Amino acid sequence: MGFSSWLFIIILFASVFVSYKTNKLTLTGSITGGVVACSVFFGGGYTGLFLLGSFFLLGTLATSWKIRVKETLGAAEDNKGRRTAGQVIANGGVAGIMGLLAFIFPAEQRLFQVMMAAALSSATADTLSSELGTLYGKKFYNILNFQYDKRGENGVVSIEGILIGIAGSTLIATIYALGVGWGVNVGWIIIAGTIGNIADSVFGATLERKGYVKNNTVNFLNTLVAALAVMLLRKL
Repeated sequence: MGFSSWLFIIILFASVFVSYKTNKLTLTGSITGGVVACSVFFGGGYTGLFLLGSFFLLGTLATSWKIRVKETLGAAEDNKGRRTAGQVIANGGVAGIMGLLAFIFPAEQRLFQVMMAAALSSATADTLSSELGTLYGKKFYNILNFQYDKRGENGVVSIEGILIGIAGSTLIATIYALGVGWGVNVGWIIIAGTIGNIADSVFGATLERKGYVKNNTVNFLNTLVAALAVMLLRKL
């Protein structure tokens, strides 16, 4: 193996170990995260790895930010934000699949890399808008009818939360651009991430609120929507 491969292995094992020892991920969550990271690296190289790492870092910081206030509001994540294998798959599974597809089908590598970035753009937007929008939102609306609704309830959004989500998508798109190059795909990644974030709220207000699915399924679906959205946007 070359230097790049050994460097990746060192980074991977170090990240898995630190994530577990600092209680950011459960043991199975850490191992699952390592598998997802491998898939992302195979298809997206270090740019893909930075995208995944940025999502994880931003999500971790947002989840821990003012956690006591969130607990008082009843909006804190279970298990003090320590992510499980299911949550890792829900947020990073689509990106991992796109990484594998980029590796298996090199002729379509760029398409799958953009879809990977869009999935992580949506995951980042959803996490930041949920975790920070709950804190900094002023008025909260049901995404379906735009009537006032309870803070933190499934399918409830705020203007501040949506803007924070767009900022998260923009950051992921910028990291993609720094690794791959600037172009129209950067804009599509931001738009697709925002579409995925809004889709998450719609799924939350319908499927999740009625008990048909749980949060992990909704998170997986929003990243899938973003990946499919960017594929369609690229055809425009």
